[in-house]
Amino acid sequence: MTGIRLISTSIVQAANPKNQAPMINLTPWDLQFLLADYIQRGLLFHIPELSQDQESETLLVHAVKSSLSKALDYFPPLAGRLAAIKHDDGTTSFSVECNNAGALFVHMAVDEVTARDIIEPVYVPSIVDSFFPLHGVRNYQGTVKPLLAVQVTKLVDGAFISVSVNHSVIDGASFFHFFSSWLEIARGSSCLSKLPIFQRCFLDAIDDFRPIRIPDSYIKQTENESNNAQPALKVRVFHFTKEVISKLKEKANAEAGIKNRISSLQALLSHFWRSVVRNKKIDPNEETSYCLLIGARQRLPELSEAYFGNALQIGTITMKAKELLHNGLGNAAWEMNKVVTSYNEEKLRNFLECWKECPKLKRMSNIARNIAVVTSDSPRFDIYGGETALGRPMAIRSGPANKFDGRITVHCGVDEGSIDIEVCLSLETFQSMENDKEFMDTVSIKS
Repeated sequence: MTGIRLISTSIVQAANPKNQAPMINLTPWDLQFLLADYIQRGLLFHIPELSQDQESETLLVHAVKSSLSKALDYFPPLAGRLAAIKHDDGTTSFSVECNNAGALFVHMAVDEVTARDIIEPVYVPSIVDSFFPLHGVRNYQGTVKPLLAVQVTKLVDGAFISVSVNHSVIDGASFFHFFSSWLEIARGSSCLSKLPIFQRCFLDAIDDFRPIRIPDSYIKQTENESNNAQPALKVRVFHFTKEVISKLKEKANAEAGIKNRISSLQALLSHFWRSVVRNKKIDPNEETSYCLLIGARQRLPELSEAYFGNALQIGTITMKAKELLHNGLGNAAWEMNKVVTSYNEEKLRNFLECWKECPKLKRMSNIARNIAVVTSDSPRFDIYGGETALGRPMAIRSGPANKFDGRITVHCGVDEGSIDIEVCLSLETFQSMENDKEFMDTVSIKS
């Protein structure tokens, strides 16, 4: 595939900044991701008229920038920057300054790449990585880098619109809240169906809560690290139909001897985990883990679904490889279910209390160590449900940030009830999985 051309970069500010939120202190849920990279997601659109004239491309870029500016009126943190206050004891506290410094906007083009060139290959083409801005930027760098960046990449017959956003400011649920709100505005809506809530009222229940100080040594250690070369990895999207997922759920519950307590997603993820471990040929006596992000919005009464920020913790299921493979799908899914349900209100509050006394920053290299699979996102985020001026998205893809062997992102599929799993693995593991009949019999030909 041909290379990519930079056409322009600019800063987009909120159209009406008078309703700016005050300084927002970051919570333990936010601060734990300071050392990670930005969240990166993008949508692919098929727009045949873009191949016909320059005016269509100009109108597209203008429409995206204009709607983004209006969306930032409702989401002032994304137009701001991180504020870092240095203290005499060698620590730094972080907050979000809603100063309307603006979001980065990038316009690029590739001359010989079509929308089909992105979705038809078995593995996601490497050129897709260049469709995302702010690659390599870590969240703590939001003091000097925009907290939000948008890139429009014009293809021969379509466009790829991507968003990179600071993970210390929002999580996946808030990311898709912003994205869906932006699409509402782009469709001409004069008010949002769900306004974001920025207040951190749940912190009132924490004794003596004040802005948390992070030791400077934590960040300096990361700055001095050399980037270890990653093994050659590929990315593929596997598609699972509603019918297949239903059968996996039924099988998992039957094997576990329980009645419908294992969810469809838990059954599917456990099925995927077992295939990855089986085809990585992990030593039977070696421990393998599945790491997933567990949302707190449904578990704390003070938290609204519209809460804008991070509200999640990392849960881990661990067992020996031989137990995972020999004890069946039901056992794996039941263990996953028990970990997820263990995250109750008390456990979430204990995390917040303990973290302020002893901060622990997550690093993707550490999360991934000795862990077979790490999952983010959710099929609950409906990315295909609403029409836009650009039509319905053809596909969603994630960027190169936070990619490592075993990283998966989970999205709803185009068809109702279906799920797409985008996974990053070695070519050797993929080739083994593609010859794994038990696994491939559950994968749709749409993969």
